[in-house]
Amino acid sequence: MIILIYFTAFIAVVVVIFYLLGYGYIFNGISKTYLKGKLSANIDDRSYFPGNIIAAGSPKPWKMAPEYNKTVLPEHLADNLRASNTASFLVIKHGQLVHEQYWNGYNQFSKTNSFSMAKAVTVMLLGKALEEGKIDHIDAPFSGFFEEFKDKGPGKDLTLKNLAQMEAGLDWEENYKNPFLPNARAYYGKSLIKATFSRKFKDMPGTTFEYQSGATQLLGFAVRKAVNQSLASYLSEKFWIPIGMEQDAEWSTDESGMEKTYCCIHSNSRDFAKLGQLFLNDGKADGRQILDPDFIRQMRTPTRASGETYGMGFWINHDNPVKHYYFLGLQGQYIIMVPEHDMVIVRTGSYNNLPKNDRGRPDQVRYLVNECVKLF
Repeated sequence: MIILIYFTAFIAVVVVIFYLLGYGYIFNGISKTYLKGKLSANIDDRSYFPGNIIAAGSPKPWKMAPEYNKTVLPEHLADNLRASNTASFLVIKHGQLVHEQYWNGYNQFSKTNSFSMAKAVTVMLLGKALEEGKIDHIDAPFSGFFEEFKDKGPGKDLTLKNLAQMEAGLDWEENYKNPFLPNARAYYGKSLIKATFSRKFKDMPGTTFEYQSGATQLLGFAVRKAVNQSLASYLSEKFWIPIGMEQDAEWSTDESGMEKTYCCIHSNSRDFAKLGQLFLNDGKADGRQILDPDFIRQMRTPTRASGETYGMGFWINHDNPVKHYYFLGLQGQYIIMVPEHDMVIVRTGSYNNLPKNDRGRPDQVRYLVNECVKLF
């Protein structure tokens, strides 16, 4: 009995210390992972967080190609998808759905977490705000939106373009497993401002490429301030409704209602594919220009600092014989655009051991592109 009392007291002291040191969010993370039978964040964790609705309007379902689902995946491709714990796999060609397959109980209505695919969506919103004159220019200083950055050393020179291109220079280690680092604080904490505005700078903005979720979250704060509405409602008005998405989506937020702009748009795979088709069509949907094509060119132009692998929100592969660019999210969420074949490939799932040996890009993306071009 005495041992139990001492043990309980010890746990209580540890909890208090964690909260005093600013690590209280770790207990929230434990409750949403280990206590739910998961080892990390997962594609089905939408109900664990507050969120803003991205409303759809009048749905415009995909046209089914005459050869829809008539092609059987070769065993090596099917094995790759099964082994990587795939939830959905879709192929769109010439604007029509040619292949659609689901595993593990998922279906066309299942809403799963985009994870970092949302980074490209946040850049899309920046593009729209620029187009509408809500933001003067892409090189606008971040300190023009939040004056406290004028006193943050190199932060005074930080621009929106630096944030979009992952050249922010933040002291932010992009680590998804260490609970004491900023990704966990942003994901499980109560305040995104506290998680991001507290970070210092280790490099001059605009000099070094380093993929950092904190950069896109800062970009989201600036865009939201510029448009003066929730980013979920802005996304709904400018993209979700005009594109004809089939379902409402949801964007996870912190407790203040600020969207996690580095991640966490929960939608179905058919609607994710429509984002890819928008870019194949150079920003047009249903004959209407939805996003400025000049801005799209900036998004998909690889930067020198990234070693020609990243643009603005997109990962890019011009090394592969079949060139492609893509939205990329944790655990293998992909929306892949293959322009020369007029093809969009979507894969969602829980690939916890996702290999990234292709200059920081997932090997599976290149594999899927090469296989689908041969098959479809």
